[in-house]
Amino acid sequence: MSMRKSEVALAMNGAVEAAVWAPSVHNTQPWSFALSGEEISLRGDPDRRLRLADESGRQMTISCGAALFNLRTALGELGFEPVVRTLPDPARPLLLATVRPGAVARADEHRHALYEEIMRRRTHRAGFSGTPVPGELVQELTAQAAMEGARLTPVRSEAAVRVLAALTNAAQDVQAEDRGLSLELIRWSGPPGSARRDGVPAHGYPSEPRRTHPQHFAQRGYGWSRWSGSEDDQRMSTSTGLVAVLTTPADRPEDWLAAGQALQHVLLHASAHGVQAAFHTQALEMCELREFLRGHLLSGEHPQMIMRLGMALTETSSVRRPASEVVDRD
Repeated sequence: MSMRKSEVALAMNGAVEAAVWAPSVHNTQPWSFALSGEEISLRGDPDRRLRLADESGRQMTISCGAALFNLRTALGELGFEPVVRTLPDPARPLLLATVRPGAVARADEHRHALYEEIMRRRTHRAGFSGTPVPGELVQELTAQAAMEGARLTPVRSEAAVRVLAALTNAAQDVQAEDRGLSLELIRWSGPPGSARRDGVPAHGYPSEPRRTHPQHFAQRGYGWSRWSGSEDDQRMSTSTGLVAVLTTPADRPEDWLAAGQALQHVLLHASAHGVQAAFHTQALEMCELREFLRGHLLSGEHPQMIMRLGMALTETSSVRRPASEVVDRD
């Protein structure tokens, strides 16, 4: 094997190892990869799509877009400029992207910082400390989302935050009455002590919900509120964090992929500065509420993710399937 082939093979394997650490809706990890020659294929896995909450596959595609950003970042860190084609074959809609190691490249400081956060970044599911997200960092995050073809909008208006809270709570209440949706969430929720490598583990949620703010947002039965396990942390945890909405101008699969890449770019850069994110998807899983947000709060742009950003008080762990379970090789 030539030096180039050996280095490419190592870089491709390393890129897939990084890709599996992308965030995904309810940690479904709805992706698979194929390695053939010098090409990585990224495919959506319909068996891991939320069939009721994500009928269109939008959230599955956003999750795969985040994995695609990890592929790009890792290849660059490992010495090659990534060459990406998104949705390369209209006859194969689940083939979301192909990535090839291109010219030899040296990782720049920003890319290196993002790469270092791939396995450190964690999704947060509780309140944040009272330390605000620095304004300069918010500007950087919005610029990075724009680089990927999406828009990150911090929600500064208290009235708009109340609207988002109300719609999220309404969606949560409606979904709680739907037995099929409830069972779907249970499927992706690990019981205490579970050894499974997907879904949201039991320790991923706060142990004692405390609704200390009227504008709580619901997430799998927990509010957008402020709490954590210990009493000391509960006294310290006093902030909802910075509310932000990720949007795209159109709402096609290519836009969902762009949103996923923008989301992961934002999350990794935020993580490098000690900022974590909590996601709230309920209102976006109901087309009427999603359209309401688009028309009344978002100037016609399509909402792809509602999130909160802030400084977490406690560290959490996560689980992922090993790369060997999601890769097909020639």
